[in-house]
Amino acid sequence: MLKVLFLFLILIAGVVLGPMLAGRQGYVLVQTDTYNIETSVTGLVIMLVLLLVVLFALEWLLRRVFRTRCWFLGRKRTRARKQTKAALLKLAEGDYLQVGKLLTRNADHAEQPVVNYLLAAEAVQQRGDEFRTRQYLERAAEMADTDQLPVDITRVRIQLARNEDHAARHGVDSLLAYAPRHPEVLRLAELAFQRTHAYGALLDILPAMRKTQIRTEEELGALRQSALLGLMEQAMAEGGSEGLKQWWKEQSRKVRQDLPLQVAMAEHLIACDDHHTAQQIVIDGLKRHYDERLVLLMPRLAAGEPASLEKLLRQLLKQHDNSALLHSTLGQLMLKQGEWQQASDAFAAALALRPDAFDYAWRADAFDHLRQPEEAAQMRREGLLLTLQTPS
Repeated sequence: MLKVLFLFLILIAGVVLGPMLAGRQGYVLVQTDTYNIETSVTGLVIMLVLLLVVLFALEWLLRRVFRTRCWFLGRKRTRARKQTKAALLKLAEGDYLQVGKLLTRNADHAEQPVVNYLLAAEAVQQRGDEFRTRQYLERAAEMADTDQLPVDITRVRIQLARNEDHAARHGVDSLLAYAPRHPEVLRLAELAFQRTHAYGALLDILPAMRKTQIRTEEELGALRQSALLGLMEQAMAEGGSEGLKQWWKEQSRKVRQDLPLQVAMAEHLIACDDHHTAQQIVIDGLKRHYDERLVLLMPRLAAGEPASLEKLLRQLLKQHDNSALLHSTLGQLMLKQGEWQQASDAFAAALALRPDAFDYAWRADAFDHLRQPEEAAQMRREGLLLTLQTPS
C-alpha cells in the first residue's frame, strides 16, 4: 500500500513540476451560470491531490470508528456466548434462578436469542415466576419474527407444566393445524388430550404418531384402547345403557371384536343393569375366542336366560375340560338354578384341578340343600384350612 502511494506521489509531482520547469503551466477554465473558475493545470492537480488526501483521511476515520463499534459488539457477543455456556451448566445443576439471569443478561447478542429467551422462560417457570415467564415468552416471540413455532411449543409445554390443561388444549389445536406431524407437537397433544378427556381427538392423531414413530406399536395400542375406554365412559355418563349401546353400534367390527373392550363393555352394561345386552356380548365374544375374562363375568349376569349360558359352558368344557374356572362357573350357574347335585359335581371337578376356598364354600352350600350336613361341614373345614394356609 505504501509503495503504491509513493508511486502515486511521484506521478503527481511529475505532472505538477514538469510544466512549471518547462514554463508552460497551461490554463483551466470552469464556467457555470453564476461564476467562472480560472486556474492553471498545476493548481488543478494540487486541488485534486488535496481532495484525495481529505478522502483518505475521512476513510481512515470512519474505519477507526466502525472498528471500535465492531469491537464492542464482538465483546458483547463473546460475553453472551460465555454466559449461555455457564447457564447450561447451571441448568444441569438445577439452579433455575441463575439460569434465567445468565440466559437473558446479553440475550440480544447471543447466537440464538430466541433459544436463550425460551430456555429462560422454562427455567423461571420451574421457580413459579409467572411474570418473568410471560415476559421472556413475549420477548422470544418478538425476536422470532415469522418463525413462531418454537415459541408456541414452549408456551404449551409451560401451560401443561402449570396444569393449565384447557389453555394447552387450545394451543395444541393451533399447533396441529400448522404442524400436524411435528414430533413434539404430537407429544404435547397426546398429553393435553388425555388430561382434557378429548379421546376422539386423541384417536385422530394416532396415525400421525405411527408415521413419526414417536411411540411403539404396543404403546399406540394401549393409547387407542385407553381412548376407546374413555369414550365408553363418556357414552355411559351421558346416555346410560342406551347411550352405551348406541356408541357400541357405531364402532367398527374390529373394535367390537376387541376382547378387552368386550369385557369393559359388558362390565359397563352390568353396572347399568342391562344384563341382557351384557350377556349377548359375553356369549358372542366367547364363541369367537375363549378368554377367561369373559368367563369371569358369567356369574354376575342376571339376564333370566341361564340356559344359553349353560349350553355355552358345556360346549367350552368339551374343548377345555382341564379348566377349573369353567367347572367352577358352571357350578355357580347350577346353584342359581337350584340344580344342587349338578352344582356339587361341577365344584368337585373344579376342586380336583386346584383347591379354592370359594369352591369349597359353594359346594358346602350345595350339600346343605342336598341335606348332607356331614359333607357340608367337611367342605367348610377344608376351605377354612386352605384359607389359614394361604399367606396374607
